[in-house]
Amino acid sequence: MTKIILFVLLLSLNGCIGTIVGAAVDVTTEVIKVPFKVGGAVIDAVSDDDNDEEEHD
Repeated sequence: MTKIILFVLLLSLNGCIGTIVGAAVDVTTEVIKVPFKVGGAVIDAVSDDDNDEEEHD
């Protein structure tokens, strides 16, 4: 009887573990993306200023 209860508990925890691992992967992916987003925003800000000056001349 205890083996059946243990098996059922392990099956029910499987979904929780998958959710936790999925959330950890999502957070890691976002942390990796941040430097690229910041760098892209800086490049866009610098390049847009140069383009605006050329268009107004």
